[in-house]
Amino acid sequence: MVSREHIIKREALHDKLQILRSITHSHAVNETSIVLDASNYIKELKQKVEKLNEEISTAESSIHHQNMWPRVTVETLEKGFLVNVHSSKNCPGLLISILATFEELGLTVLEARVSCAHSFHLQALGGDNEDDEENMNAQMVKRAISNTIKNWSESIE
Repeated sequence: MVSREHIIKREALHDKLQILRSITHSHAVNETSIVLDASNYIKELKQKVEKLNEEISTAESSIHHQNMWPRVTVETLEKGFLVNVHSSKNCPGLLISILATFEELGLTVLEARVSCAHSFHLQALGGDNEDDEENMNAQMVKRAISNTIKNWSESIE
């Protein structure tokens, strides 16, 4: 004769297997197959977690790389532009590249403050030539300097 306690344990095990079956989307009927499906489901979840961790790592690396690029802001002034370039790290050679871009744009550096010791900070007042005044805007200057930074970054990698 089967004891009442044994019946209760058997029913509890059956209930738990049914819960496991529903969680793992198993269509198995017998206990062994339900457990095997659950094991396969866990393996799939582990693979998904590994893939997501790789994607997160790649995204973090990309974000970290982008954060390493200097930030650029450009404001339009009455006669020219105020350009700010800031990076939390030292950027050897960047100042020369930016000044070359100023020259290409026809901007004359009227005043500049630069710090390149442990970080990079450039604040420059660029006056534009009278001929190009109507054609140049802050967005164009920012785009040109951003492209210069991108090219500089690729050249040092």
